Amino acid sequence: MVEHFQLRLVDSHMLAPAVRHLVFARVDGQPLALVPGQFMQVHFQYADGTATKRSYSVATVGDGASPVAHVEIAVSYVDGGAATQLLGNLPVGGVIDASGPYGRFCLQAADSNRRYLLVATGTGVTPYRAMLPQLEKLLAAGDREVVLLYGARSERELLYGEQFDAFAQAHRGFTFHGCLSREPRAVVRTSDRSGHVQHVLAELQPQAGQDIAYLCGNPNMVDAAYAALKDFGLPVQHIRREKYVSSR
Repeated sequence: MVEHFQLRLVDSHMLAPAVRHLVFARVDGQPLALVPGQFMQVHFQYADGTATKRSYSVATVGDGASPVAHVEIAVSYVDGGAATQLLGNLPVGGVIDASGPYGRFCLQAADSNRRYLLVATGTGVTPYRAMLPQLEKLLAAGDREVVLLYGARSERELLYGEQFDAFAQAHRGFTFHGCLSREPRAVVRTSDRSGHVQHVLAELQPQAGQDIAYLCGNPNMVDAAYAALKDFGLPVQHIRREKYVSSR
């Protein structure tokens, strides 16, 4: 059920040179019931008083069964952006108006596939962070694989990269590929890939009979990866998409 509430900032840190991770608690002290992969909306006004809103996937790591006490999001800085001015400068203790949860970009209990292909760029990786406990349960059964392709220009922009690396090392069946399009890591890892995620997809040899793909991030990437997956024969219902568009 969609709720309207206020959130108070309790902590934040920079994930990358232009991305801030923010941790909120509801002002009314209530937890928020959400399914990993969903998003919330932040409501505010432009300088002229016009009402507007922005959508942010919730990055809070949760199992989807229990409400979460904190709401975590990752916010990219947009030059001259109204949301950047609000959230980029919000001090600890600052309050914002929000609503949610929204969206269906979630793992489906009815899925019978053998492998998940999770593809992301930028802050589009946040839903997959939230899904980690669910993925852990899927992998524990021993009959599923999960591959995360995460595209960034450089190592500094791989949001939550160390967390995904650690998860891959701790969970058999989970593979994390950092796809770096401009600058390789100072110390290259065997799991790294060079280039854009939509081009690395071919290495995975997607198959219609075994794969379900999730695409989240830059619209150009989502469209290109979608087209590539259809060329591999994946049916439309097995390609789930969420596009992130930067707004001022």
